[in-house]
Order: sequence, then C-alpha cells, then structure tokens
Amino acid sequence: MSTDNLTERNREIADNIARVRERIAGALHRAGREQNAVTLCAVTKTRPVSDCLAAIAAGVSDLGENYVQEAREKIPAVRAALPSHQSLTCHLVGRLQTNKIKYAVHFADVFQTVDSIECLRGIAKEAQKLYNVATITNGGFQTVQILVEINLAGSEGRAGIAPETAIDFAEIARETPGIALCGYMGMAPATQSADEARPYFASLKKLWDELPPENRRILSMGMSGDYEAAIAEGATLVRIGTALFGARN
Repeated sequence: MSTDNLTERNREIADNIARVRERIAGALHRAGREQNAVTLCAVTKTRPVSDCLAAIAAGVSDLGENYVQEAREKIPAVRAALPSHQSLTCHLVGRLQTNKIKYAVHFADVFQTVDSIECLRGIAKEAQKLYNVATITNGGFQTVQILVEINLAGSEGRAGIAPETAIDFAEIARETPGIALCGYMGMAPATQSADEARPYFASLKKLWDELPPENRRILSMGMSGDYEAAIAEGATLVRIGTALFGARN
C-alpha cells in the first residue's frame, strides 16, 4: 500500500473510531452512566498490522483477536512497532481450542471465551508454565485474566455455558490458581433489531451483578450492530470490528 493510500486508510479508521465513540457517549448519556464507563475493544481479526496501528494511533488501547494462529504473529508485530511506553491489551474473543492455548498465553492478556473446565484448566496450566509457578506477585501467583462466556441464546452448538450454571462455573474459576476471573462475555442471537437484543443483554447483566465485586471488572457484550443496546443494559466493554474497519472482503 502506498504512503498516500495508507494515510487515507488511517484517516478513515480514525474517523470511524471518532463516530463510534460519539455513539458510545450518547448511549452512556441516555443510560445515565459515566462517560468513561465503557471500553472500546477494536476487533482486528483478518486486519493487517497497519490497521491495528492506525486504531491505536486514534486512541484505542484494546484489540480483540479471534484466531490464535493469526494473532500469535500479528500481536507481537504490533507491540514491536509501538513506543515502549504505549500500553496495549489484547483480548482473545474467538472460540478457543485447547490445543492452541499454549500459543495464546504468549500474546493474550484477556481470554474472553472460557466456556469449559478443560479450557479453564488449560489456561491455568500453560500460564503457570510460562510464568514459572514460583513467580510471586503481591503475595500471589501471576494470574491470567479471563471472562466466562455465557450462551445467551440457549441453543445447542453455540459457544458458552448455560446461564443456570454460570455462578457455579464462576466459583470454580475463582478457585483456580493462576486465573483472575474478571466477569462475563456474551453475544445476543441474531435479531431483527438491536432493541430485540436488549432482553438478552439484560439477562447477562443480572448474572454479572451476582458475581462478587472483585470479579465484576468486565461485562463484555455488544458488537457493531447492537452495542448501543448493550450499553443501555450495562456493558462495560463493547467489541467493534466492522463499524471501525469496514466490511471484510
């Protein structure tokens, strides 16, 4: 891509981010919430390093990746291109295969799609190997941040655990060495309108409210088509891809 085209692309991404931030601000205002209550996570799956860097230059500090094989190369390249003082949080937002965890722990800061005991224990095991269990931080082992994914649609074949098992699963996560439970993640089923997604978001917020305060750090819900509805129901993080980068080819 030529320098002129790259500059135009960077400007396009920055303008899109500004528009989405305006809509986030409006949704927060309508909901009577604080303006800093929601984190914008830019979903960068299949996007090049240059798009990631453009988003970061426009003020985004959280990137969401779906595919371990892609992200294990891309995220280190993004970090290497940043100044040493620039912070970046990488969220793994795609379904996680247990055989890929050993690679994911090297680049992912937050695992958003934990939905099985096998996955939970796999992350803990690989993190402990990576950090060396003997490493002590503030009196405890180095921990990896996770969200438990909830199957809001309640349909078989979809990722996530059943809502009725959420509290029990969260308790297991809380007791797993090397794991820091930070909240819940969920996706509303495909609906005709964003308003139709609101009951699903409201049900996830109700579950999240039942967590102990120290585990209510992130409520990840809402994507490009329904993030304003998610914010109205209490989302603290929205996962936006298409509205920032355009439709994928």
